[in-house]
Amino acid sequence: CSAVAGIRRDSSTARQEEICKLRLADDASASGMSYEASMGGGGGGERRRSAFHIGYGGVVGASRRRLAQPELLARDVITHGSAQLRTLGRSIRTGAAMAAVFQEDLKNTSQKIFDPQDRILVRLNRSFLISCIISIAIDPMFFYGPRVREEQLPGEKNTNLCIGIDPGLAISTAVVRTLFDIFFLARIALQFRTAFIAPSSRVFGRGELVIDTVEIAKRYCRRFFIADVFSVLPLPQIVIWKFLYREDKTAVLETKDRLLFIIIAQYVPRLVRIYPLSTELKRTSGVFAETALAGAAYYLLWYMLASHIVGAFWYLLSIERVTDCWRFSCNEFPGCNQIYMYCGKTESNEEYTEWTTVIRQVITENCQPTDDGEMPFDYGMYSSAVTSAVTTSKDMTTKLLFCLWWGLANLSTLGQGLKTTI
Repeated sequence: CSAVAGIRRDSSTARQEEICKLRLADDASASGMSYEASMGGGGGGERRRSAFHIGYGGVVGASRRRLAQPELLARDVITHGSAQLRTLGRSIRTGAAMAAVFQEDLKNTSQKIFDPQDRILVRLNRSFLISCIISIAIDPMFFYGPRVREEQLPGEKNTNLCIGIDPGLAISTAVVRTLFDIFFLARIALQFRTAFIAPSSRVFGRGELVIDTVEIAKRYCRRFFIADVFSVLPLPQIVIWKFLYREDKTAVLETKDRLLFIIIAQYVPRLVRIYPLSTELKRTSGVFAETALAGAAYYLLWYMLASHIVGAFWYLLSIERVTDCWRFSCNEFPGCNQIYMYCGKTESNEEYTEWTTVIRQVITENCQPTDDGEMPFDYGMYSSAVTSAVTTSKDMTTKLLFCLWWGLANLSTLGQGLKTTI
């Protein structure tokens, strides 16, 4: 009887232990993970088993937990763990713990960081690209400032044929260029707040956006920051401002040479800054031009822009060639002062009077085309600029169209020559 009583006590104790363990397991399942251990005696032996139970979608209770398939749970754990390991590996390879999120999670962050594929930013980048192209077309307008014109000092009967700079054209060109440069400053500011796709995450399909402002600034400064800043420096505006506010405006040659050097130096970064804009537009929207007609107009615009630049350089060099002819004629007189070749004198003297009478007559005979069309001086490729009176024209539209036509014609000839050579 005592043995039977002991067996009953052992069985009741075992049942109570199983009930307590099931209650503990139900309470632990609410937190997402539980551990279950059950012991049973059979044939005098003990058996222990353990398992991890993960709750998904509010699955609570022992009955639903028993329906979960262990294979699916194990696969999910392995997938989540491998993703964490990949993220850790990318952080170790980059050498810095960059804050990175996916595109759909960027709006949930507290930082004011822009998505590179945002529609508003794409439209702004397209506007920035168009403004860069227009600014490239504005810079050659400084070359049309110098022209041959006549001026008359107070108290003088004769007029002086000299080379001066059109102040109205110089001021308007400087103002328009300044407005476009200010607009591009917004592009520079946006670059410090625009996320970029981590290079290490592009291998795994959908890339992660780096939203760390320090990493964004480092990346931009290493790539295009210097070129962007140098391209918007108001160096031509400073040269024009110094020339216009000088009392003696005879520094035409110095101003012309400075403008030529500065514009050529800034043309390189102003062209370089177009590359990241066009590349970013192609990467975000797929194509720059949405239609075939827009694409054809885009490339035609570049051809016209190249012709405009070539024509402006040709005009400036035509003025330089006219100056050479005047200089050679001036050297024939021992006391000739070449400073009177440039407009801007405010006082009259004997040298000025001699320049406006005898020397001007010699310059007209040696440098101006005759009535039958012959050129006493060899102007070379700039002869059409002298014979058509483009160098002395006040009509800016006529001058611009004539130089554009010259650029178009000679670009076609140059292209045919290169094609024949190749």
